[in-house]
Amino acid sequence: MAIIGDGDSVLAFTAGGVDAFSAESAEKAENLIKKLAKEYQVIFITDVLAKQVDEVIKRYNESTFPIILSIPSKDGSNGYGMDGIKKAMEKALGVDILFNTDN
Repeated sequence: MAIIGDGDSVLAFTAGGVDAFSAESAEKAENLIKKLAKEYQVIFITDVLAKQVDEVIKRYNESTFPIILSIPSKDGSNGYGMDGIKKAMEKALGVDILFNTDN
């Protein structure tokens, strides 16, 4: 497993055996995803960066591996990860069962 994000957000993951890679820009994150996709089956990326490289992530979502998962950064979530879960559930089930606000 690998994680991509700003240095402070990913550093703690190394204690859990996750290989951490720092990226302070969308361009660097995109290059890291392309490189790490050849070596890792699971890649975490902070949702701030994930939102910036959404098109790259979507391309990898079409294949079995790597699985790219968005997680909140040290500054919290911007909603990108939850939006991705919602879209995946709607695609799989045809309805929004997690966040349905219709009463």
